[in-house]
Amino acid sequence: MRTVVLGLLAETSIHPGAGRATGVVDLPVAREAATDYPVLVGSSLKGALRDKAETVESNDIEGRFGEPDKAGDLLISDGRLLLLPVRSLSYSYRWATCPYVIERYGRDLERAGARPTPPPQSVISKAVSTKDESDQFLEERKFATLEPPDGLVDAIAPLILHEDTRARLKDQLVVLSDKDFAWFARYGLSIQARNKLSDKDTKQSVSLWYEETLPPDTVLYSLITARNPGALDALDELFPDSDPYLQAGGNETVGQGWFAVRSHRDSHR
Repeated sequence: MRTVVLGLLAETSIHPGAGRATGVVDLPVAREAATDYPVLVGSSLKGALRDKAETVESNDIEGRFGEPDKAGDLLISDGRLLLLPVRSLSYSYRWATCPYVIERYGRDLERAGARPTPPPQSVISKAVSTKDESDQFLEERKFATLEPPDGLVDAIAPLILHEDTRARLKDQLVVLSDKDFAWFARYGLSIQARNKLSDKDTKQSVSLWYEETLPPDTVLYSLITARNPGALDALDELFPDSDPYLQAGGNETVGQGWFAVRSHRDSHR
């Protein structure tokens, strides 16, 4: 079976919802159970891809995405977190990642037969954070500045559609420890207050809630495998150069959920 890696660069805030919660945040983002990393679950991504296919009037939608009593040719994984934008005093933001995320990304690239892959020995040795000496702040915390591991930028760049955005990757990428990255993934996301008003005259609040979102420029990726090799060619139909965008997640009517999509094999773009 053939597999491609689909890069998802957030162009807007993203709310991959997990339903209601009983905590401070009424509508949190979906998270992986073991790591607590934000995730775009595969069923939601599959539905978004199917909607896109119906919009462009693609052929054989049922054959590719399935029917209630029959599985489709495309096998779509979760959208996994790779780069998380974090506020910085030295830049508008930094792209943060960690050794475990990079290791997992490398394994996924190998499974997909994609190149280049990040060198694991460099990734593990280069990822540090410190509280003793520092030349940059991320949120309110101090970290030492290190160059990203050799080969890491080249391994991530194929997921990012825009050339100008790829050019910023080397200067803005930071590799934190697994522990520090987990802190930002849990507590560094945006919390937005939303409100419902009673009517246009009194504008009295009748429902106030808080929801969590991933920031613009978050980078996720998904592996798409095809039982029938020809089914992967449908991705080219869904994301032509004139319209390489996908809406996924909640709050579509307020402009959220838009990704710039790039297949790892589409290095000519």
